[in-house]
Amino acid sequence: MRDVMSQAAEKLAVCDPLWAALRVQAQEIAESDSTLASLAHSTILGHQRFEQALAYRLAQKLGTQDVTAMTIREMMSEIYASEPDLAVAARADLVAVYERDPACRRYIEPFLFFKGYQALQSYRVAHSLWKSGRRDFALFLQSRVSEQFTVDIHPAARIGRGIMMDHATGVVIGETAVVEDDVSILHGVTLGGTGKEEGDRHPKIRRGVLIAAGAKVLGNIEVGECAKIAAGSVVLRAVPRCATVAGVPARVISIAEGCQPSREMDQAISDDGR
Repeated sequence: MRDVMSQAAEKLAVCDPLWAALRVQAQEIAESDSTLASLAHSTILGHQRFEQALAYRLAQKLGTQDVTAMTIREMMSEIYASEPDLAVAARADLVAVYERDPACRRYIEPFLFFKGYQALQSYRVAHSLWKSGRRDFALFLQSRVSEQFTVDIHPAARIGRGIMMDHATGVVIGETAVVEDDVSILHGVTLGGTGKEEGDRHPKIRRGVLIAAGAKVLGNIEVGECAKIAAGSVVLRAVPRCATVAGVPARVISIAEGCQPSREMDQAISDDGR
């Protein structure tokens, strides 16, 4: 029997190494802290696949008396089954948090405890609902995410993979915003409009950008690939690729080719402007 279990574990590690790591870490929690054993089993060890566990965890956070956790869980499971790319994105986001956040030491921490990760995965489901025409359900999830996680992402916004939202409190992303792959966003960031204009009115954040704490990017402007927006800045004009901008209103401090600010997570601005 042990040999069969060992073979199953080896196959799992090869086919889905991230899920295998989550299960190992959940087992460690269950064995080291009896008060959390039930949580480890209900959220991870009691499920066969990553997608099932994620649907369960998010549903437990978002369920209400009117729209129960079971209803949300079943809906999410159906969406993950029909759109496998969502689970791919969820894995990429989990790896991004693990690699970029020095406070994160195990994959299981964002999965169970980090509201930025959980809010982003909830948005991804809401976005699927929005695209399929179930807009009221999408707006319900947006509202619950805002209430539970203090993160407000419009379900029509388009967000890529490998995104880290660190701490995430107060993050607001508007309806026509676009965030490409490998972007890092810290708490208090707004990707918003500039008034009552309609149509395409929110920022376009290109690949590899770092948006530091409290920054506001307003209007239908482009933030170029691998740019860095300093903490507390208010960005009202397009930002060139690989540029660092800072201030109110933000201005270009430097341009440094070859940097990867979203991965380096260096929010400091040195004497040479980098």
